[in-house]
Amino acid sequence: MKFTIHNMVITVKFSDKIDLNLLLKKEGVEYEPNQFPGLVYRMKKPKLSFLVFSTGIMNCTGARSLNEAKNGIETMLKLFRQIGVKVYKPKMEIQNIVASAELGARLDLDAIAFNLENSEYEPEQFPGLVYRMTDPKVAFLLFGSGKIVCTGARNAKQIEKAIDCLVKKLKEVGASKQLKHSKVIIHANT
Repeated sequence: MKFTIHNMVITVKFSDKIDLNLLLKKEGVEYEPNQFPGLVYRMKKPKLSFLVFSTGIMNCTGARSLNEAKNGIETMLKLFRQIGVKVYKPKMEIQNIVASAELGARLDLDAIAFNLENSEYEPEQFPGLVYRMTDPKVAFLLFGSGKIVCTGARNAKQIEKAIDCLVKKLKEVGASKQLKHSKVIIHANT
């Protein structure tokens, strides 16, 4: 089984204080300080979005791998240096990873909702079941087709562990007779 990373959210501390107005002339910038204190910058290559605050902290979203995020962050830091911002070695912390996988078997969401603690399923409102896991602390969306989405992990190992635990739980509650499990393989450069 392999999973695909669709998005990473990374917080970066890179300076003590910056004047966000220095970025206003750049293409892809949105800044409405009366509505929200952060500046939004949409980068084209790599295709990432940054939320930048005057405190010298920014959030990077949209990366599908750590390498892609690091390249985008380095491009942003170069931009800050060019406009005169004092930039120090960035402190990066992954806040969230969103990944998906296919279990290779249909799931009985009614049985899962009935037998699995920490699950919510209201098919009239949303076709997926939400399952909150405590170790690792992640949330899953499960669909009857066998597709799953995992959010809340901070690294690929947590995603692997979470999927392994999920498959074991699904087998325990009899969610699918065809459910097979093999080694989890990462489908992105993390």
